[in-house]
Amino acid sequence: MEDWFQIQQLDDATYVISEPKHYEETNSYLLLGTQRALLIDSGLGVADMRTITNQLTALPVTVVATHVHWDHIGSHGSFDTVLVHELERRWLEGDFPLPPAVVRSQLLKEPCQFPKAFNADAYTVWQGHVSGIVQDGDILDLGERRISILHTPGHAPGHMCFVDMERSWLYSGDLLYKGTLYCDYPSTEPLDYLHSLQRLCTLAIDRILPAHHTLNIPVTCIQAVTAAWEDLQKKGLLHHGSGQFSYEDFSIRL
Repeated sequence: MEDWFQIQQLDDATYVISEPKHYEETNSYLLLGTQRALLIDSGLGVADMRTITNQLTALPVTVVATHVHWDHIGSHGSFDTVLVHELERRWLEGDFPLPPAVVRSQLLKEPCQFPKAFNADAYTVWQGHVSGIVQDGDILDLGERRISILHTPGHAPGHMCFVDMERSWLYSGDLLYKGTLYCDYPSTEPLDYLHSLQRLCTLAIDRILPAHHTLNIPVTCIQAVTAAWEDLQKKGLLHHGSGQFSYEDFSIRL
């Protein structure tokens, strides 16, 4: 099932593991330190991402999701160490907010050439034991590489962004990417989303690495997306049900 994934080396210690055949076009990131590796998001679970990380590193791998949505935790069960934000811990440990049938319908809603070994009828969201809790301000030390955690709610209550402190790279999860930015689910909060974007504007970032779609995102996108959210707030539209709003490189669904 290795041809399901597309691997790109970003530098000598960073890889993006993408799933471009699926409409979600997920991007997971493997960060190597001298002592440990960190996997940010584990994809759809259509194929086992552990087979890829095993090829790329012999280091012990810790997995952490930017947030606990089905398309970010698919291979969590293949790793021994799983971290999560406290606000979404229960979503991993037996109380995922969507029933399996709904998750499967989302997985299959657009045509896709899945691997022959993949059984869509048996597809389910991983539920299991969490190894540890992380929160805003924590730093994950991988050995000569430090990753700072930012709690950035809005798209999900426990959504986190990660900053590679030595590189000034931002792993933005679903808070920021080129495409439709979703803030219309019951567990989303538009005002929190705006505050999270405003927080990103205060950071010195050299590169944005999103959880979906293209990696070709200028850092100025942070300001552009934030300005759009601020404009919606000024117009009284920053609330669920106000609609979808389109811009040059992204849209916002509330």
